[in-house]
Amino acid sequence: MAVWIQAQQLQGDALHQMQSLYGQHFPIEVRHYLSQWLESQLWDAIDLENPQEEFKAKRLLDSLILELQNKAEHQVGEDGFLLKIKLGHYANQLKSTYDRCPLELVRCIKHILYTEQRLIREATNSSSPVGGMMDSMSQKYQQINQAFEELRLLTQDTENDLRKLQHNQEYFIIQYQESLRIQAQLTSLATLPPADRQLREPALLSKRATVEAWLTREANTLQKYRLDLAEKHQKTLQLLRKQQTVILDDELIQWKRRQQLAGNGGPPEGGLDILQSWCEKLAETIWQNRQQIRRAEHLRQQLPIPGPIEELLNELNSTITDIISALVTSTFIIEKQPPQVLKTQTKFAATVRLLVGGKLNVHMNPPQVKATIISEQQAKALLKNENTRNESSGEILNNNCVMEYHQTTGTLSAHFRNMSLKRIKRSDRRGAESVTEEKFTILFESQFSVGSNELVFQVKTLSLPVVVIVHGSQDNNATATVLWDNAFAEAVRKRFIYFRNFEHCYFI
Repeated sequence: MAVWIQAQQLQGDALHQMQSLYGQHFPIEVRHYLSQWLESQLWDAIDLENPQEEFKAKRLLDSLILELQNKAEHQVGEDGFLLKIKLGHYANQLKSTYDRCPLELVRCIKHILYTEQRLIREATNSSSPVGGMMDSMSQKYQQINQAFEELRLLTQDTENDLRKLQHNQEYFIIQYQESLRIQAQLTSLATLPPADRQLREPALLSKRATVEAWLTREANTLQKYRLDLAEKHQKTLQLLRKQQTVILDDELIQWKRRQQLAGNGGPPEGGLDILQSWCEKLAETIWQNRQQIRRAEHLRQQLPIPGPIEELLNELNSTITDIISALVTSTFIIEKQPPQVLKTQTKFAATVRLLVGGKLNVHMNPPQVKATIISEQQAKALLKNENTRNESSGEILNNNCVMEYHQTTGTLSAHFRNMSLKRIKRSDRRGAESVTEEKFTILFESQFSVGSNELVFQVKTLSLPVVVIVHGSQDNNATATVLWDNAFAEAVRKRFIYFRNFEHCYFI
């Protein structure tokens, strides 16, 4: 059954949600009369983040307008005459709205169709517990995507407000210069004869009073615009934090947990493509808002007006820096873990990936990643952010690798293909503790900058626990150690490999 037919059968809140999708940006009448055509187009085939896709979007816009015009031309009768005028008006309206930004039309229609399908699915599954459970994952993804759409709209709104603020401030500066010019003219009157001064002074005084009154009012208006913009940025950053928490503290940690259980023979952890796309959207939105906040600060410096805005902007800048720091450091992950049972003098591999590397243009100056083996005690100290001596517990050959950007996949990763543990330094063992019970971890660390060296990040991440052996006869006991740690350690003792990455960044 066509989506639009089912959408018209929605009731209650679902119906209100569906109706709220439409407005001047896309009239519901267009959805109704072109329902079959709209649902038959390949909207998902257009990548909204790729400007080169604008040509495809333009063709769809032209086709939509042509369909509307054809539908209008075939209307007959008295009612048809009114509908013909209305559909013709909508065709002109859509062309005027989206002709310069056809990708926005595609974004709008994709959002409408996507939301309609979700509302229909929720209404269908509401009476089916099994269906509701089967659909829980897709609903979670839909919530994430909806939050991204809300963030996009908020960011666009603050961008428009920022431009308006800049325009008003520029006009204010022009008027301020005018007041200075009037004052200079008044000052120069002192050199004129009294008769000439009395003739010209009243008009200049009146003009100065008018301009100064306007400047006073406009200064208050500008201050209000600045405060309103700061409050909107606060709202955006709150939603950004919430969205980032869902993606990093829920979805990414679950992926890491699945990766750990996969080492015990569990199902594969799954690809990182969806997670990377979410992280990249976060990075893009965060960076846009950071640039807006910096522009707002520049406007404040350009025209200082006494008030609380300076403190608010400092707080916003600090908050956005914390958010991007958490994102960058948490998305430096190990895509392919090194073997958890590691034999000395044996080649092994690992892959490290930065999920936001492409969006932040880190690959323009490819960072180098270093791998070091450290003990369990050193790992615990690092996780507690304790100062530790920069010592390793062994020597790894070929432990430096430059991150490479892969254009086709958009991934930035470092592939350690030929590492080898030359030697291992063990701690003093007491009692009956075996070497196969001693755990290590591979520490991967790097440093890179973003935003023309505006921010420099030092990032570190730890591999899953590693047991080092020197002979094949130790393999079974070593495997038992890592199997236990992967699957059961949390219930008995704290697993020393947490899922948090290290966070550190500083300004240049």
